[in-house]
Amino acid sequence: MTVSLRELTALVSKLSSTKKAQLLYSISKDLADTFPGIEKTPDVCGGSACIIRTRIPVWTLVSFKKIGISETMLLSSYPALRKQDLNNAWAYYKANKHEIDNDISQNNE
Repeated sequence: MTVSLRELTALVSKLSSTKKAQLLYSISKDLADTFPGIEKTPDVCGGSACIIRTRIPVWTLVSFKKIGISETMLLSSYPALRKQDLNNAWAYYKANKHEIDNDISQNNE
C-alpha cells in the first residue's frame, strides 16, 4: 500500500493525541539506527558504524581522540574526513557510547 505524504498527513491529523504519541514513538524506534553522516554496512568494517563516504570506523576516531590525538591531526591523517565528519562521530559516540566502547575493546584484543 502506497500513501502519499499529503494523505498520510491528513490521516495523522485525525488521530487522537494518544495515538499520535504512539505513532511518534514507533517512528522514533524505527529511526533509532539512523544517524547523520554515519552508516553501518554489514560487509564493511565488520558492520561497525563508519563515517559516510569512507571506511573509517567511528571507534577508530574515538580511540585516537581518547589518547590525545587532536582533530587537526585526524583531519591531516585522514584527508577524506571533514570537520563535520568528526562532529558526527563525536555525536554518535555520545549517543552510542556502549557500542563504540565495545568496538574499541574488541579491536584492542
